[in-house]
Amino acid sequence: MDAQTDPRTEYDRLLHAGCPVQRQADGSWLVSGHAEVVAAATDPQTFSSAVSRFLQVPNGLDGDEHARYRRVVDSFMTSQQVDALQEGCQRIADQVVEDLPRGQRLDVVSDLGAPFAVKAQCHWLGWPARIEPVLVDWMADNQRATAARDDAALAEVAERFDAIVGEQVAARRRGESPDDVTGQLARATVETADGGQQPLNDAEVVSILRNWTAGDLGSLAVCLGVLVYSVAVAPELQQELREIAADLPGRRDDFDRAIDELLRIDDPFLSNRRVTTREVELGGQQLPAGERVVLAWTGANRDRRVFPDPDHHDPQGHAAQNLVYGIGPHVCPGRELATMELRVVLTALLRGTTNITPDGTGDRNDAPLGGWAEVPVVLD
Repeated sequence: MDAQTDPRTEYDRLLHAGCPVQRQADGSWLVSGHAEVVAAATDPQTFSSAVSRFLQVPNGLDGDEHARYRRVVDSFMTSQQVDALQEGCQRIADQVVEDLPRGQRLDVVSDLGAPFAVKAQCHWLGWPARIEPVLVDWMADNQRATAARDDAALAEVAERFDAIVGEQVAARRRGESPDDVTGQLARATVETADGGQQPLNDAEVVSILRNWTAGDLGSLAVCLGVLVYSVAVAPELQQELREIAADLPGRRDDFDRAIDELLRIDDPFLSNRRVTTREVELGGQQLPAGERVVLAWTGANRDRRVFPDPDHHDPQGHAAQNLVYGIGPHVCPGRELATMELRVVLTALLRGTTNITPDGTGDRNDAPLGGWAEVPVVLD
């Protein structure tokens, strides 16, 4: 691992130096302290999420408008719906793991994470299998463009993804596969400001699906890279998780907390943006109105004021302060879905192997991406 590309190193340094809120070279404010991130994330009246010129439903909305659209999104991710998806996702995970080579080098992110993420998302949304290779290619192109911070390439991959999503929405508008999740979303309504109901328009449907898929595809693959790297380099932890996996569903909560804790230690969700709506004091700094703010979740999850030893694995003790999925009104709506998907694929990998060992040095993603770009391992 190259520590120079690990953002945790810089966050740890800033917090050790007593800088939970700091002005960056580009003029924005980096908020990396746990208490300061929580304060900003739970005060949407002061720290607005309306930071993009593009439509972002519901992430880029505030106040009552955000709440109304968030209720639509939440209705597709209830505990009952996630539980109903588990059996199908487990079959997908078992097959992907079975197809992996044994006794030779493979990359967890591209060989396991990417295909599982695409297949699981298509299963959930009702998208046809023919789209899976298209999405795998798109994921790779999007990661390259993001890592390079290439605005032209990012615009191209965003346009391409909207076309993929738009094709699926148009098919549901024509009455094809009307009962799958995409069809249900295409027919969904949102509460209006005066208490009525109005249908979601195509732009809103595409924006929601973009949020569900464009973000989650890469997130699942990168999260799995973090999880498998963590167990590959820690044989005792790997054995502990094997024992828990063998006792599911009885110890499901233990397994889920372990996943959350490993992601806290190496949080791949680096940051979210906000903009101040008024002058505010935060972490000893005075922020004027209209300032760009970066909420550094990775830094907050390693704040020694909350986690005295940030790398210590303590799923139970750290659970209440874990910010992997955010906090406040914009907390990730897909937490249960993502946790279930990570649980089924990690248990499939542990059950389908006797040992997972690292094979050489992996490559970390550079900001604005977190986690690992490549995690080479050998499965026995």
